[in-house]
Amino acid sequence: MPMMDTLANGLTTIINNETRRKRECLINQASKLLGRVLRVMQLNGYIGEFEFIDDGRSGKFRVQLLGRVNKCGAIKPRIPVSSKEIENWEKQFLPSRDIGVLVFSTSQGVLSHKEVKEKKIGGRLLAFVY
Repeated sequence: MPMMDTLANGLTTIINNETRRKRECLINQASKLLGRVLRVMQLNGYIGEFEFIDDGRSGKFRVQLLGRVNKCGAIKPRIPVSSKEIENWEKQFLPSRDIGVLVFSTSQGVLSHKEVKEKKIGGRLLAFVY
């Protein structure tokens, strides 16, 4: 039976390999959404380079780990959040102020909560990393 949530599986793979102090990990099911979440993690310095490997099926991601992720995960259900509510969700999912990133899917692409606040737009809450 195929795994359905590629985002949750990918983030779990990262956290499992990070716990084992691995240098890199292979995420077996790729999706565009997972790729965009990885990009936000990379821009915020949680992971190094990552590349898409086309295996003729859904593809894979090879991700360089920097040992910076303490916890990450997908947030389900994907909750719609207005720009005014973002801080409440930060308090719920992140350990303290200025630590960690919430990842949002917005009309302007997949962004971190800092970018979402700057642009004063809402979106759906996808994941957290710290």
